[in-house]
Amino acid sequence: MNKYMKGKIVKGIVTCITSYGIFVAFDDYYSGLIHISEISHSFVKNIHDYVNIGDTIYVKIIGIDDEEGHLNLSIKDVNYKQKNMIKKKKIVETTSGFKTLKYKLPIWIEESLKKM
Repeated sequence: MNKYMKGKIVKGIVTCITSYGIFVAFDDYYSGLIHISEISHSFVKNIHDYVNIGDTIYVKIIGIDDEEGHLNLSIKDVNYKQKNMIKKKKIVETTSGFKTLKYKLPIWIEESLKKM
């Protein structure tokens, strides 16, 4: 199964900015272009207002050319500068704290010694 699929959101690095779009690199084989029409729903006066060379951004794949290793990309409907696309879960502390470790550690050590 291919790592890159149409509709998938992936992370890449901005390698070049031209008057017509943004070039993004992904790995040794795949790279892509965000055409200026796929940057925003409104008029884009200066592409440098959106990204800089070296930025790590999230992009949506809208087309794939596997033979050339080229992806057609969009950031119109993507929070492309978001630091973490995966929501982190808050750690909930237990009322027992380290007491569980205090009681279980000797049991775990004994079990491990028996296995050895």
